[in-house]
Amino acid sequence: MRFLPHDRDPSVLVVGAGYVGLCLAAVLAQRGLRVIAADVDRAHVERLRAGRCTIAEPGLEELLRDGLASGRLTVTADLSAASDCDVVLLTTGTPVDAEGRLDPSQLEAACRDLAPRLRAGQLVVVKCTVSPGTTRTVVAPLLAGHGLEPGTDIGLVHCPERLAEGQALDQLRELAVVVGGVNAESAEAATAFWERHLGVPVHPVKDADVAEAVKLASNWWIDHNIAMANELALFCDAFGIDVMDVVTAANTLPKGAGRMNVLLPSVGVGGSCLPKDPVMAARAAADRGVELRTVATGRAVNDAMPGHAARNLVDGLHKLGTDPAGATVAVLGLAFKSDTGDLRETPVAPFVEHLRNAGCTVRLHDGLAEPDRVRALFGQDPEPTIAAALAGADAVAILAGHREYRELTAADLRAATRSGCLVFDGRRYFTRDEISDLHAHDLQYRGIGR
Repeated sequence: MRFLPHDRDPSVLVVGAGYVGLCLAAVLAQRGLRVIAADVDRAHVERLRAGRCTIAEPGLEELLRDGLASGRLTVTADLSAASDCDVVLLTTGTPVDAEGRLDPSQLEAACRDLAPRLRAGQLVVVKCTVSPGTTRTVVAPLLAGHGLEPGTDIGLVHCPERLAEGQALDQLRELAVVVGGVNAESAEAATAFWERHLGVPVHPVKDADVAEAVKLASNWWIDHNIAMANELALFCDAFGIDVMDVVTAANTLPKGAGRMNVLLPSVGVGGSCLPKDPVMAARAAADRGVELRTVATGRAVNDAMPGHAARNLVDGLHKLGTDPAGATVAVLGLAFKSDTGDLRETPVAPFVEHLRNAGCTVRLHDGLAEPDRVRALFGQDPEPTIAAALAGADAVAILAGHREYRELTAADLRAATRSGCLVFDGRRYFTRDEISDLHAHDLQYRGIGR
């Protein structure tokens, strides 16, 4: 097969050792391949070489250390080994500018650095989230700058990253990989690579443009679905009914190839993808004369949720006779989603700002987030323990469903907080029985749409 070695396992270079790149590198090394992870951030490289991982993905640091110890995984700050590798995975960051357009500068820099080091017969896989046409019109010309033609001399495909933080390592071993090549031979080589070396199914699409659109469509759908869930929560609030009951029952309806799948409301949407990717799609469409109104609506709804949630909590304090200006609120869970410490675009930051503007004293805790990053984002140190955050609090806002928070009982909360403390549910999702137990322990409960 073209673009893969016939007589041995391929060696792999991962360009960009961030979240996606490091997870890929660690799993491929675990599966027996020789992998080099390269990143321009030298301090990050040195930490990884020492076996220290600041990415809060369950099991990733252990895989990193195992890969380093076995010699199958190495980490570097340059691309000098590119010509020695058979497969190159591009996982650089692809932010958007102030108008929502893709900023391809990191990807372009990586391609320029990589191009003179390529050799005939290699397979290049773009894993970055980009606008349709980027692999064909940006990556391919840059890689061709030193005489090797993508599709002829080297294979080139786009395979969108579709991992969920907190589940990435398992999903790498299970999820189907979408493959779109600049030609059939490139797609065939990438299909064989993923099937053989990750052991996952592959879903081929017509070309790289289609594959690029798949990632944008996926995150567009997720963001819009969450927006619908958040507005459904507001609707349920207006009628005094529990949104969880509505979602659970609605999702029993057969629809299409499965069932309805309304997601759950929350304090808001964050992370590196959902706030960005639908906007990238909308901007790319607008540049071609198409207005994507659902993107703007979904973004507006989700961006408003931190303020709504904070006002909900403050209103709850007022109704309990507690002046927010003298209230202490313990915020448990600062990351943008459960069971990860990722603070990128976390909706908890504007939520906390709203509480501060109402005069509340806020204590912060997140056992998965790096304290230095918490300090940089929130302007204060996190509490060292849950107990320290809860001590004497007038309200507790649980904004991520981390395991340590799910294990907190009503008795635990009552023992640490003031009598009548308000428990605000922003993503922990208490059951009916748990809510009854809170009330039995002289604790008040409020949720989003509950």
